[in-house]
Amino acid sequence: MSKLATAAKRLIVGRPFRSDRLSHTLLPKRIALPVFSSDAISSVAYAPEEILLVLSAAGISAYTVSPWIGLVVALVMTTVVASYRQNVRAYPSGGGDYEVTSANHGPRWGLVVASALLVDYILTVAVSISSAAANIGSVIPFVAQHKVLFAVGAIVLLTALNLRGIRESGTLFAIPTYAFVIGVLGMMVWGFYQSAVLGTDLRAESAGFQLVEEEGQIAGVAFVFLVLRAFSSGSAALTGVEAISNGVPAFRKPKARNAATTLAFMGVFSVLMFLGLLFLASTTGAVVAEDPAHQLIGAPPDYQQKTLVAQLAGAVFVGFPPGVWYLVFFTGLILVLAANTAFNGFPVLGSVLAQDRFLPRQLHTRGDRLAYSNGILFLAFAAIVLVFAFDAEVTRLIQLYIVGVFVSFVLSQSGMIRHWNRLLRSETDPTERRRMRRAQSINAFGLVMTASVLVIVLITKFTHGAWIAIAVMAAMYVLMTAIRKHYDRVAAELREDESDTVLPSRNHALVLVSKLHLPTMRAIAYARATRPDELEGVTVNVDEEDTRALTAEWERLNLPLPLKVLESPYREITRPVLEYVKRIRRDSPRDVVTVFIPEYVVGHWWEQLLHNQSALRLKSRLLFQPGVMVTSVPWQLASSERVRAQRITSMPGATRRGLGGNGKVSGDRKTGLDR
Repeated sequence: MSKLATAAKRLIVGRPFRSDRLSHTLLPKRIALPVFSSDAISSVAYAPEEILLVLSAAGISAYTVSPWIGLVVALVMTTVVASYRQNVRAYPSGGGDYEVTSANHGPRWGLVVASALLVDYILTVAVSISSAAANIGSVIPFVAQHKVLFAVGAIVLLTALNLRGIRESGTLFAIPTYAFVIGVLGMMVWGFYQSAVLGTDLRAESAGFQLVEEEGQIAGVAFVFLVLRAFSSGSAALTGVEAISNGVPAFRKPKARNAATTLAFMGVFSVLMFLGLLFLASTTGAVVAEDPAHQLIGAPPDYQQKTLVAQLAGAVFVGFPPGVWYLVFFTGLILVLAANTAFNGFPVLGSVLAQDRFLPRQLHTRGDRLAYSNGILFLAFAAIVLVFAFDAEVTRLIQLYIVGVFVSFVLSQSGMIRHWNRLLRSETDPTERRRMRRAQSINAFGLVMTASVLVIVLITKFTHGAWIAIAVMAAMYVLMTAIRKHYDRVAAELREDESDTVLPSRNHALVLVSKLHLPTMRAIAYARATRPDELEGVTVNVDEEDTRALTAEWERLNLPLPLKVLESPYREITRPVLEYVKRIRRDSPRDVVTVFIPEYVVGHWWEQLLHNQSALRLKSRLLFQPGVMVTSVPWQLASSERVRAQRITSMPGATRRGLGGNGKVSGDRKTGLDR
């Protein structure tokens, strides 16, 4: 069973890496861009569509404001990218917003940011994979009908790839990311060329459809609120920007400069594609509705609404199906791979939090391939739960989205302002002060923009599902605080105390006896070798005939230690032993009691069910008794020899030492002969 599990692990994860190979997993900029920016770049596939979906509630006339909403979102995105270029230069250790906020606002606010980012990373996976299912489902009906199944399969595949290591998965993700960027930019250039130069009238398949307003005429304050809702949904294009600041340690040297350059490229690509798709949607007259069956007027009875990207590709590449398939395929693929941003950011942040004792220490440990395997698995599980809970529907998931990331944006930018103020108090060089003032101005403008967006998001999305994300963040904060208190409490308990340095007065040793066979004799011999102050055998009388036979055999062999028989009228084994141990401790509180338990070592998992059950129960109870030590004395059964031989011969230097297939010294070595 263990060999099968190991073989399956090696098939999925690959051969383990030595720790000194960590430097070989660092990423150049050309690979780091798709690894850490696929989320931000791919969000242009659904962020423009979400703007139009929200505006559809006010009818087709509301689409006229979509380009202006896009321009404001692009301005915010540019500001955030410029601000984070200052962050990665000032804090290149990989803590990102968590480190910036903790260093400048204190650990409590840092924990707020960490809670927000952890939740947002989970949502990133769920939203990206669900959007991929919607895009691929536009051309493959089977995927559209089984979106949850597709999403779960994609998450499992991504998990397996990331468990193999960041460098290996990053190389695989580079081609689809660049193919998507080239495809979208190429569609934009060709579409605008046809429209502006050739005078071609580009029409989407939904052009000419009318929209029924959901709640009658929307005007005045209600329309302003709708526009703000559309803006907050479009701001999903900013998700993933912070991932690079969390992943700076994964870059090659100079890490900070390479991370800042990658941020700049990501910002340029994202802004160009985001605005280009919105203006192309306006040019082609594309229409998308939240409820196509009831909102669309003029659509055929069997009309299936496609995603915005699929409609634009069909309008621009009319008569050229390969172009449409190319764009839809790589859009769906990059949306699947966009979740990789979270698979890189979440484990790194989890490792930092675990090192600070806010999360279990297991999240700080690297796996066989030098990836944070436990963090990857936890993220995958949480994302699958969300996909099932929301049926892989992007419109439902998007309401929970971006709240966390804008909370981290705001606290991070305000923290950077404090950071520059602290440095300016001690800096005297005029040139350096000007550089710091410029960086501080960028962060201050970023704070104003992100704070404004956060307020809008909270107002417009709170009742639509954002409250769920806020509640989960609060729960994460409470959980991490409790974990830290636990670790602090344990650390205080484990500090050396004066009483801990005092040696126990005596060692009272007990050997548990059920039968006088070889395992028991070995346990007695080992217990005697430890030279305790007092040694006795202990058996529990659950069967009068067996106990009398054991006592007679004990006297016949004249063993050099007394046998204590514990009565058990209810045929229990654990309770009488526990009470006897407690009685010894009460009579001599300064003594230590050592209990020697003979155990069988078996070679098959099913044999474990047939042996050692009483010993396991007793050990689990004795471990909670103060002043009691438990020692297992193993006896290897014949079935364990094969396993033992395999482990011995697989040890380094086994062949050189002459160990044969049975784990024993070969005949040549015993006789001293050379081959």
